[in-house]
Amino acid sequence: MRVKSFMTSPALTIGPDQSIADAADLMITNRISGLPVVDHDGRLVGIVSERDLLRRHNGGPPRRPHWLQLMTQKNALAGEPERFHTLTVGNVMTPSPVTVTESTLIEEAGRLLEQRRFKRLPVMRGNAVVGVISRSDLLRALPRAIGKAEEAARHDAPMTDERLVELERQYWMQRTRSLK
Repeated sequence: MRVKSFMTSPALTIGPDQSIADAADLMITNRISGLPVVDHDGRLVGIVSERDLLRRHNGGPPRRPHWLQLMTQKNALAGEPERFHTLTVGNVMTPSPVTVTESTLIEEAGRLLEQRRFKRLPVMRGNAVVGVISRSDLLRALPRAIGKAEEAARHDAPMTDERLVELERQYWMQRTRSLK
């Protein structure tokens, strides 16, 4: 099974010069948690996620998660409206993301998502982003994979039995010949 069969396509994308408020709005409206970032020529330059938007970008690590500070500290919200309109996607994105192609095996995409702890991978055709494969897309692939495995087991069982019977027959024929 290939990525092409399960990816979400076409991919929603965003430009690096757009505000993080625009990115948040696009993600919320489309119920997604990340977007490939493409330049004005359509080339992939990064990926931006909910986590990127919620992370504090002031040079130093916060003592606790930024989103938690926003919810629990009254003065933490003071600069947030301005921050969401002045910071750009390019300021917070992860540059040069790991990608796959449409012909990548679904198993390989799953391995990358698991090992790298990613939630999504851009799917490329040459230099163009044609889709996104996410963990939820892999869940959609699971019933089909299980069905194929069950079908193969049903189909292969009689053949395996036939092979075993034939091997046993040949063994006994050889044994009978050697006794004569």
